[in-house]
Amino acid sequence: MIELSDTAYLWIKALHIISVIAWMAGLLYLPRLFVYHVDADPGSELSETLKIMERRLLKLIMNPAMLASFFFGILLLLGLGGAAWSAAWIHLKLLLVAGLLVAHMAMGRWRREFAEDRNTRPRKFYRIANEVPTVLMAGIIIFAVVRPF
Repeated sequence: MIELSDTAYLWIKALHIISVIAWMAGLLYLPRLFVYHVDADPGSELSETLKIMERRLLKLIMNPAMLASFFFGILLLLGLGGAAWSAAWIHLKLLLVAGLLVAHMAMGRWRREFAEDRNTRPRKFYRIANEVPTVLMAGIIIFAVVRPF
C-alpha cells in the first residue's frame, strides 16, 4: 500500500478517468467499424480505408489508453486501505476490468483478420460485440461508485 496526498490522489484519479474514457471510446467504436467492414469488398478502397482506421484506432488510441488506464488504476489500487480488499465490490470490479481486457484482445485479433482479408464473421456478430464493452463498463462504474457489496 502507498500513501497518497489528497492532491496526488485526485490527479491520479482524473488521469485514470481520462484514460478510461479514451479506451472506452475505442472499445465502442472499433466494433462499429467492423460492422461496416463486413460489407466492404476485400481490396476495395473502402476496405483499405477501414483497415487504416482500425489499425490507427487500436495502435494509437486504444492501446496507449488501455496501458494508461491500468497504470493509473494500479496506483489507485495501491492507495486503497486494507479494508477495501476484503470487500466483494473490488474483486467484482477487477473481474469486469479483466473482461474489458479480453474484449480488447479479441478486437485486436479481429482487426488482424480484417487486415489479412480473413474475416468470416457476419455483421450481426460485431453488432453484438459492440454491446459487450458497454455492459462491462456499466458494471465497473456501479461497483466502483455504489460499492453494493
